[in-house]
Amino acid sequence: MRIAFASDRDGNDEIFVMDMDGSHLANLTNSPGNDRNPAWAPDGKRIAFVSDRDGNEEIYVMDGDGSNGTRLTDDPAEDSFPAWSPDGRRVAFLSARGNSNYFENYIYVMDADGSNTLRLSGEGEHVFDSAPAWSPDGRKIAFVSDFPGISNISVMDADGSDVIQLTDEDVDQLNEAFDFAPAWSPDGLFIVFITNRDDPRPASCDSGEGGCNYKIYVMYADGLHETRLTENRSYDTNPAWSPDGKRIAFISDREGNQEVYIMGADGSNIIRLSDTPSYKYGLAWQPKK
Repeated sequence: MRIAFASDRDGNDEIFVMDMDGSHLANLTNSPGNDRNPAWAPDGKRIAFVSDRDGNEEIYVMDGDGSNGTRLTDDPAEDSFPAWSPDGRRVAFLSARGNSNYFENYIYVMDADGSNTLRLSGEGEHVFDSAPAWSPDGRKIAFVSDFPGISNISVMDADGSDVIQLTDEDVDQLNEAFDFAPAWSPDGLFIVFITNRDDPRPASCDSGEGGCNYKIYVMYADGLHETRLTENRSYDTNPAWSPDGKRIAFISDREGNQEVYIMGADGSNIIRLSDTPSYKYGLAWQPKK
């Protein structure tokens, strides 16, 4: 099994893979554009990702070795955050298509070949829905429902119906609270996510500036019993479960540079896997073949 992630270590954003112990690092994309947001297909043979190589940010798919890159979306609006359905037949993603306001983004779904695009979210008061994540049984999609100055983790049925808000962050005049990056455990019992609820900062804070303090939390899939997994002051992000559910990979700047780490599902035994002075994000663990 391998871990995919995006990094600008070679000058621009590229998709890399490495073994789960940090060895055999390889650049898969090697393109003049920026490539990010890798997502492994359930068969472990393909990777969906986002690239601006043709101008706009669109969703592409390639084989696990970087070959046979194919563009799936073609819209003037930016498309991002691809997420495969468990059966590999559909891809959920974020897009601003059809909206005059760039900050109005919603969750869409399409067939794995890019056809039959359908909008799932955005009804009612939602302003910026993002980061879709399918439940292992394919019946639910967790996502970030973002209102002005605040974001929470919500879940909806795979057809966009029955939206339920799982987390409930508050906001004041100075600080903004954000829950982000939901990911289901392989057994579907838990959702891991990141949050700055313990030390909310302005949304403009950036990793490396000492202002962001995002931690990794886990909760039951119904939103109950939230538990903090990481403790030290740092920017911990992009949690991704191992296929056996025993470990969680994530990205953190806890030692200065942004690096890839791995820990037990209970937050124990944190180990650093990478060691390069570069920006990293968009972590994805290869499923079992």
